[in-house]
Amino acid sequence: MVSKSYSNLLELASGESPTFGLMSRRIPRIMTVAGLISDIDDDKSESVCSDPSSSSAQRDRIIIVANQLPIRAQRKTDGSKGWIFSWDEDSLLLQLRDGIGDHDMEVIYVGCLKEDIHPNEQDEVSQILLETFKCVPTFLPPDLFSRYYHGFCKQQLWPLFHYMLPLSPDLGGRFNRSLWQAYVSVNKIFADRIMEVINPEDDFVWVHDYHLMVLPTFLRKRFNRVKLGFFLHSPFPSSEIYKTLPIREELLRALLNADLIGFHTFDYARHFLSCCSRMLGLTYESKRGYIGLEYYGRTVSIKILPVGIHMGQLQSVLSLPETEEKVAELLKQYCDQGRIMLLGVDDMDIFKGISLKLLAMEQLLMQHPEWRGKVVLVQIANPARGRGKDVIEVRAETSSTVKRINETFGKPGYNPVVLIDEPLKFYERIAYYVVAECCLVTAVRDGMNLIPYEYIISRQGNQKLDEVLGLKPSTPKKSMLVVSEFIGCSPSLSGAIRVNPWNIDAVADAMDSALELAEPEKQLRHEKHYRYVSTHDVGYWARSFLQDLERTCQDHARRRCWGIGFGLSFRVVALDPSFRKLSMEHIVSAYRRTKTRAILLDYDGTLMPQASIDKSPTSKSIGIINSLCRDKNNMVFIVSARSRKTLGEWFSPCENLGIAAEHGYFLRLERDVEWETCVPVADCSWKQIAEPVMKLYTETTDGSTIEDKETSLVWSYEDADPDFGSCQAKELLDHLESVLANEPVTVKSGQNTVEVKPQGVSKGLVAKRLLSIMQEKGPSPDFVLCIGDDRSDEDMFENKLILVLLRRAVPQNTCVCSPSSESCTYVSVVKYELSLLCVQSVMHSYTWRNYHLTIAYATSQHWKPGFINYYLLK
Repeated sequence: MVSKSYSNLLELASGESPTFGLMSRRIPRIMTVAGLISDIDDDKSESVCSDPSSSSAQRDRIIIVANQLPIRAQRKTDGSKGWIFSWDEDSLLLQLRDGIGDHDMEVIYVGCLKEDIHPNEQDEVSQILLETFKCVPTFLPPDLFSRYYHGFCKQQLWPLFHYMLPLSPDLGGRFNRSLWQAYVSVNKIFADRIMEVINPEDDFVWVHDYHLMVLPTFLRKRFNRVKLGFFLHSPFPSSEIYKTLPIREELLRALLNADLIGFHTFDYARHFLSCCSRMLGLTYESKRGYIGLEYYGRTVSIKILPVGIHMGQLQSVLSLPETEEKVAELLKQYCDQGRIMLLGVDDMDIFKGISLKLLAMEQLLMQHPEWRGKVVLVQIANPARGRGKDVIEVRAETSSTVKRINETFGKPGYNPVVLIDEPLKFYERIAYYVVAECCLVTAVRDGMNLIPYEYIISRQGNQKLDEVLGLKPSTPKKSMLVVSEFIGCSPSLSGAIRVNPWNIDAVADAMDSALELAEPEKQLRHEKHYRYVSTHDVGYWARSFLQDLERTCQDHARRRCWGIGFGLSFRVVALDPSFRKLSMEHIVSAYRRTKTRAILLDYDGTLMPQASIDKSPTSKSIGIINSLCRDKNNMVFIVSARSRKTLGEWFSPCENLGIAAEHGYFLRLERDVEWETCVPVADCSWKQIAEPVMKLYTETTDGSTIEDKETSLVWSYEDADPDFGSCQAKELLDHLESVLANEPVTVKSGQNTVEVKPQGVSKGLVAKRLLSIMQEKGPSPDFVLCIGDDRSDEDMFENKLILVLLRRAVPQNTCVCSPSSESCTYVSVVKYELSLLCVQSVMHSYTWRNYHLTIAYATSQHWKPGFINYYLLK
């Protein structure tokens, strides 16, 4: 399958335009076999999406991808072959569709079935599910599925994401390369199934949970412009935990191939952003309420929104006669006997904290004898989703603890703990919610947990249930929640009693407080919770996510994309549509044809990598610079923030090299001439104010240093913790701006630095001075090359004299403009056939031409050392 949105890396490297397969027909909305996919073409007349009448007749479509389809399957019982399929009403994916609304958007599901389907039946099952349910089943060999799901997902990812390190073989599975390979293989199989139904120009793809974390890479590799969202339903661990994962960078880069990444809470998102910062060197910023990561020209948005429940489903179950009958039965069993029900509903796994809850119940009965014989804890233990030794141990510990508590505090007709360890029907669980005075959720770590939400809606009830409960229609409803601090829904439930589940005494006290709380207080808390839960349901969550996904992807059609990297290191470079790569022949031709050339080079980050410990230039760099300087048509300048003493020593072998030190304050045209200043001699008395402030921050920021230059002071945090150093830099910047407000200096932040320097000093002064000297000595330069790596170098690129020279050089009808301050760092100074080259070393730098004048600049900020990318502004 070929798409025009995918460009061949070899074609890109050779400078040729990407070639694509021909499109003979439009892809159908549903496909059962692979077909050709067309591209978003710049020529609207040839675009398959250009027909407005056909576009308006089609609904938007979303492909929802998850490990399991929202389908129940069972063999036919009449003796005939075949299967009976039905919707799984409890599935979040199905509730998500109802929340979106079928009339607004067509929904396609891709995922696995819970049951094994024989290979001979798979084609028939696929056809039935596609035609009847719009589901595309992914069939996996049993062995592969076991290694993928029960192996890598449940033994390695799931424990680690819940903060469980494999310190020993008994505490979570050690990393197993074969299981990881199975995980990658399954994700690729999912990608292949999506290929069969996707229309990449129109469809949205929404991938769910940690089972498919590398799927975005496979989809992005096939279709560079795919509209792709990912939502993680589990916790995301802190960077200290996550970085123990051997394939940590592969997973991060795979997630960053999505356009929108969703998390339940800010904590989970913060941990993810911290991992991206510490392991990939990426920074994020918030603009108008949206958090975004810049990743190779693409903006990856971060969404923070907890999932909700399906209000319609719950209310319909509450109205069932079976629910009313079960409520009446529970009232007779507990309330009529003078019992108060506390309720716990949890999966039987190690992270749900069932044993801790039971210990807290035991502590409550020990510390508060008055509750003996009155309070009953009903613990519903749902079957575990995984399997293994830990599940067996949890089940055994739970049973033994329940037995001990009942033997100690029980009496004839009363057991303080009732353990229900068999599957209950949904209406039965709802009935327990209705009757329970308080719901306890004490998981030690959980992604979201919707049990408290279900409990709140159930306690709101309806008119028929009020009659069963003996309540008047005007009676205010009440509910009480004791929830763990470590579950995703906790921040949303401000009226709940939050506890540390590991603190048994605190949980016992919280249970007592929930029982003793005044009725009006319970009613107020319930009202507050009900208002939130009823308005933030699953439909609200789904619509909000899709709105943000659409907003994030709205400029896909106008972006030019190149895929780079191999395997799971694949990523897409997204560029403005007017950018294109120039051929090397034109570059060399421009240099050879021009006669008066100005070359301005930054040092740190350009001639020398930022990460290099030895900052002095290599002998190879000196040799290349000398080669450039020997050409009498060249005027070569090093423009750096470093001191003139340091630069003078380092470049002493370069006789004809011009040097501008301290951002151009000091200037020297050749080695054997005296230094001069570009501005009047500065008064540096301000250093007496600034230096003590910098020393204060140096003492409190390990790894930071101060560099005292002749005319400036620089505070560097290159070797400090990146998060803390960045935070301290912002504080220092504000502090210095405040104390130096009346001084003739400017305070600027750079790449891991905060610098104070005299006003008016910039690298733009060097460009202006150099070009003026060249004009005085002879003809104006017809070739200008500027190379830099951070914002301080933009002053060179924005020099007005360069624009004046350009206006003389370009044709009359050429549009010339100044750079936009609102654009990204890498904005060229003209709109007509100018370029910038991202480089890490001058050995990789080249030049471009624009008729008689070639002007270019380069930058390597945001790019890994050694990576080269080419751009052109029309």
